[in-house]
Amino acid sequence: MTENRESPNIDPSKYRQVLGHFPTGVVIVTAMTDDGPAGMAIGSFSSLSLDPAQVLYCPAKNSGSWAKLRTSPHFCVNVLAEDQEDVSRLFSTKNEDKFAELGWKRSANGSPLINGVLAYIDCTIANIVDGGDHDIVIGDVTDLAVTHEGAPLIFFRGGYGRVTF
Repeated sequence: MTENRESPNIDPSKYRQVLGHFPTGVVIVTAMTDDGPAGMAIGSFSSLSLDPAQVLYCPAKNSGSWAKLRTSPHFCVNVLAEDQEDVSRLFSTKNEDKFAELGWKRSANGSPLINGVLAYIDCTIANIVDGGDHDIVIGDVTDLAVTHEGAPLIFFRGGYGRVTF
């Protein structure tokens, strides 16, 4: 459903503050492009459908990393472990060669699979939908696995945290 609608005037800082109280896992979305490996840290990732198996993530439209990632028909979601805050910080920068000193291998679809992640989800892009200042990328899951048991890296109220059980 697309229609012109008037948006309420929501203060961006209040929006971030309130939504910051919703804890999220941290993933790195990667792809192999014509220029080599590309990736970006994503906090807005979710499962979408079990049948067919689909996930989604939401990159900012003005992101340079997203401009690179969208050139590939495939991507891999790397679920970060609690000890991978440095990896998240690396992929949150504008650094051109984020993979230079990072251990990784190619996943089944050819995308970078980062060493030490808790799990990965290989996907083929099914659709890209407009989501305001972000795109909503829907991926058909082609392969996935838990690589080892452990606690995930969490983002909450503007900082990284860990889950305690």
